[in-house]
Amino acid sequence: MSVSLEMNYCPRCAHSLQDQLAFGRTRRVCPGCGFVFFREHKVAAAAIVVRDGQLLLVRRTMTPGQGKWTIPGGFVDFDEDPRDAVVREVLEETGYHVRVVQLLDVIFGREHPRGASLLVVYLTHILDAAPAPQIDEREVDAVGFFAPDQLPSIAFEATRQAIALWQGRS
Repeated sequence: MSVSLEMNYCPRCAHSLQDQLAFGRTRRVCPGCGFVFFREHKVAAAAIVVRDGQLLLVRRTMTPGQGKWTIPGGFVDFDEDPRDAVVREVLEETGYHVRVVQLLDVIFGREHPRGASLLVVYLTHILDAAPAPQIDEREVDAVGFFAPDQLPSIAFEATRQAIALWQGRS
């Protein structure tokens, strides 16, 4: 028996899907037309933004992790380059314009049901001295720079891994 999947009916012929061995593992398969449902990763992009040796963090307003801090980032749209997504997310959450400098790592692992299973982490560079006056307060309610030895409570294991990778490079 496979893990409970959200796809129950064939998108081609509307027949009920069944769990069957297909392409080396149990997948949802249509007995009517042969359609095989392949689950896809949910991808997010996040930024390591550093100014004067301090790391830029945002405080979450949403669960999970409400009230805890994380690096700025968010989901990559299906037709979006992850580098463009991270630039967009940093601007939305912090007001800072950044450019991508380098890929730091891709971290695998879904921490909660609505979360990403792949986190693409980039080192970025701030392009402006001060942030724009607006941030998306639906997602974050505070933005701050923190010394590596004075980090607040971090929301996610993937964020802790990304910070540790950055600290290992510094």
